[in-house]
Amino acid sequence: MAQPVPINPRIVESLYGEALALSDHVRAAFSFPAGSDPEGRDDDLARIALSCEGLRTTTRMMHAVAWLLNHRAHFTGDLSEFQLLRYGKLAALAGGDAERQALLTPEVRALIGATERFYDRLARLDRGYREREAYAPSAVARLRDRLGRALEH
Repeated sequence: MAQPVPINPRIVESLYGEALALSDHVRAAFSFPAGSDPEGRDDDLARIALSCEGLRTTTRMMHAVAWLLNHRAHFTGDLSEFQLLRYGKLAALAGGDAERQALLTPEVRALIGATERFYDRLARLDRGYREREAYAPSAVARLRDRLGRALEH
């Protein structure tokens, strides 16, 4: 298996731009004035499906953007490595409901799929980052090592 690519500011900025564009598409696809049906359908199940999947998709993108903002803050020095590892973990989210998605238009289903693939990419980056950091010695371990070497002399 290939070694995971370390997360760097260029990758985060690129993904952040992609996340904003995708989030804008999600907002446009799932926002409509109260009482109106954007697809021209009167089917209650289709409206419920659109609302449920819209909420799920919007939540997915909010988590993605928050994860990317945490990494941006880390790279600018506003968030320490410890804070990023402790609070910047990407949430595990449940997948969509296939029955509900079947009631949606192909365009909306494609958009949902695009957000799921994007989130999966972030999840792989997050796992790789955490696995890489798990093997790195902690600050306490490094300090103990330094003290041990100093006491040996």
